[in-house]
Amino acid sequence: MLCSGLSNTLLLAATCLLVSSGVTRAKRFVPSTATAISSTRVITCDGHLVQHLCCESGVIVVESVEHTCGDEEHCSQHDKLKAIKKSCDGKKTCDIDIQIFGTPVPGACKYLDTTFACFPAVHSTACEGSNANLRCDEGKAIVVYWADYGRRDTTTCSQHRPTHEIQNAHCPNPTAKVADSCNGKSSCIIEASNSVFGDPCPGTYKYLEVAYDCELHTVACEGSQANLHCDEGHVIVVLSAEYGRDDSTTCSYKRPPAQLSNTQCSIPTSKVAESCNGRNSCSIKVRNSMFGDPCPGTYKYLEVVYTCENVIEEENP
Repeated sequence: MLCSGLSNTLLLAATCLLVSSGVTRAKRFVPSTATAISSTRVITCDGHLVQHLCCESGVIVVESVEHTCGDEEHCSQHDKLKAIKKSCDGKKTCDIDIQIFGTPVPGACKYLDTTFACFPAVHSTACEGSNANLRCDEGKAIVVYWADYGRRDTTTCSQHRPTHEIQNAHCPNPTAKVADSCNGKSSCIIEASNSVFGDPCPGTYKYLEVAYDCELHTVACEGSQANLHCDEGHVIVVLSAEYGRDDSTTCSYKRPPAQLSNTQCSIPTSKVAESCNGRNSCSIKVRNSMFGDPCPGTYKYLEVVYTCENVIEEENP
């Protein structure tokens, strides 16, 4: 089924009497600096039992849910929102079986009204026992928005698997381990296994899903200068900045081993964001006097991940 790429599109699966009520909204798993590609509203009702969400590019983030069981009866909105987000967030396509919310009342209007956004991200899936390979182009770094190890449907990673290993589609297990391992790197390999993530549902064949984006990445050695730059009409938004050392190879040229051996001394800093956010270009000196000295005797470097956002011009009154 084709997606709709239009912003604020209203898709009606059937003519339905819409009753006014509050809409349950949710927090996004993507950074607040990310801009949605599109926002779509899908209404499914009266005998149409499957609601289809789809992003032509990027990944789904469910924004709000409104659900009625019949006429003026509104079901628990918060529970429905949680259920749909667990099933759909981070995917490119998602089918929601409305019958999971109960059997329709004969002759009564029952509908599910879902609004979701498509955010720019790469969607990666690795079946249990294999490796997830996250990769960005040169000069960019991985920023993990969301990761889940478990099972959210009966079709993903199902080939040649017996039914009892894939029938549990209610085993979401969000994890921060992918972000901890991969954020800030240009490439990253992580094993999709119980030994890494634990086993949220024994007996079920699981998979690792990751939604990530590639952002601008710069490294400046101690004593040099970090230069951040965006194209005309765009401004810097710093996503992360760390000063110290977390490997023995970066900024290691002609440095004695004693200055490179401590790879556990990288500390986050807000000073880059304070100096550079909202500017088109920015230069910042990489000095202990600027960031402090987290590990005396170690030769350090500044690592920054940032994005460039469009400048929003205010209209004249």
